[in-house]
Amino acid sequence: MKFIKAVLVLTGVLILTGNVNAQEIKVRNGDIVFIQNPSGQGKAIQLATGSNYTHVGIVFFEKGKPMVYHAVEPVSVNTLDEFIGMSSDGKCSIKRLKDTSLLNTEIINAMRMEAKSKLGVHYDIGFNWSDKELYCSEFVWKLYYHALKLEIGSPRPLKEFNLKHPIVKQIMEQRYGNAIPYNEKMISPGDMFQSTLLN
Repeated sequence: MKFIKAVLVLTGVLILTGNVNAQEIKVRNGDIVFIQNPSGQGKAIQLATGSNYTHVGIVFFEKGKPMVYHAVEPVSVNTLDEFIGMSSDGKCSIKRLKDTSLLNTEIINAMRMEAKSKLGVHYDIGFNWSDKELYCSEFVWKLYYHALKLEIGSPRPLKEFNLKHPIVKQIMEQRYGNAIPYNEKMISPGDMFQSTLLN
């Protein structure tokens, strides 16, 4: 059996390192799980947002096991162990709504049903705000907003991110060409992580 090598509580954030067994992690329905992986577009996300976090998912229990719904290609569901295994450093950070009383059974069921309805939706490489395609932080953000009208982080236009680094510029040119949507509102994993609504 794999065990957690270290558990640190820093400013209210549960950080798990080493080989993680999901049974050892005290997660709850609605918890938001953050990981980092600088491969692919991850480094550009880190540079543009000023945060190490590049990917985010949400926990729902199914048959007694914590499962993580998240937007990759396509929107998918994985065990918590599998999700943490996608990080580059074997770590994850878990945040939880401060007012947990809001996450009653009815709300959790509604969020879970919406998450399930999005399985198979394509990943949004353009980071657009429409529901036709979804990126990771948009997916989790909208689950909370649709169920509770809560904004876990404030969406902001692309032009407010740090777009000066050559790696970021290269990704934008690949995705948008000359039609960069500077005014498109976006939500990043880092902005969600910093939300004052979370512990």
